Amino acid sequence: MPPSSAITSSPSRKIIHCDCDCFYASVEMRDDPSLRGRPLAVGGQPDQRGVIATCNYEARRFGVHSAMSSALALRKCPGLLILPPAMEKYRAASRQIMAIYHDYTAEVEPLSLDEAYLDVTHTDRCRGSATLMAAEIRERVRAIVGVTVSAGVASNKFVAKIASDWNKPDGLHVVRPHEIDAFVAALPVRKIFGVGKVTAAKLEKLGVTTCAQLREWPLVALHHQFGTFGTRLYELSRGIDERPVQADRERKSVSVETTYVTDLRTFEACAAELVRLSALLDGRIARAEAASAVRKLFVKIRFADFQRTTVECVGDATHLPTLLALLEKGFARRQQPVRLLGVGVRLEEDGLAPDGQFGLFDAPPAEQAERASGAV
Repeated sequence: MPPSSAITSSPSRKIIHCDCDCFYASVEMRDDPSLRGRPLAVGGQPDQRGVIATCNYEARRFGVHSAMSSALALRKCPGLLILPPAMEKYRAASRQIMAIYHDYTAEVEPLSLDEAYLDVTHTDRCRGSATLMAAEIRERVRAIVGVTVSAGVASNKFVAKIASDWNKPDGLHVVRPHEIDAFVAALPVRKIFGVGKVTAAKLEKLGVTTCAQLREWPLVALHHQFGTFGTRLYELSRGIDERPVQADRERKSVSVETTYVTDLRTFEACAAELVRLSALLDGRIARAEAASAVRKLFVKIRFADFQRTTVECVGDATHLPTLLALLEKGFARRQQPVRLLGVGVRLEEDGLAPDGQFGLFDAPPAEQAERASGAV
């Protein structure tokens, strides 16, 4: 295993990752306290191929989670109340939250309506302590907006994100620079962003389940097994993440895609999957508030021989028959089993804020969808 001296993450940076706890559901419970204590979700209705956008912790105890079909969620939790999204209400709460974040730094990278990275390296508030700033931010959001925030503090984005999940809900966790080596070494590899079920299964077959075990693999071997993503595995397993906090990111597309353990061998099987992915896409577009910005539709296919093709057309809204026609055209190009299938929309150049309740790290697209949809 490489020694701690292999860690090259910038210790001088102070990064806070803030993430509201089940944001949409929390806003609904804030506005109607009678909803507290009962299983609650926000999303589409089951008779319309709806998808869960988020749910409270009472619902999660039944196995309900984001991106699950509403029909399956109700089977798991018959007493689940599913409310339709009230986006204007959530946007109003988001504006208040982001205004609080910007009180501390101009370097705020929003990942969704309620989640963001803050680079507070050069901020003098709270005597320059990122830990005190994170605690103060959490209290202000609770008092002003009426929802809770979990926060992670570290010297890079990867570790700060992991830390914010450490004590959820309503928690704060700090990983100091000298603690990163041991903190990351103990993490399961599935905590590395970009490692979904498919990659985790491949790593497990190689005898790798923790970051400490992953460190035993040289870079050339990881690159051979995982291509360019091997470099990210090598770096993140050592706590190395030099990505800067990027303020005001612009979104150019919204998509959902899944890599399959067993190839889809027929067009009919692909079409059935496309229906499911299209429903997930509609949910993502709604959460990203992107419906008015849609300008193109596309379907992406990766075949069993790893050849890829993308078919797209002009369109201002998702339309299942059109997407199926794009799929048919793409499938006909090779007539081979399919290992990855994706569907998405391209947005006008103005773009929109990033995705909503299951916004993700900058993982490879197939792994993004894998982790968002829970499918393989």
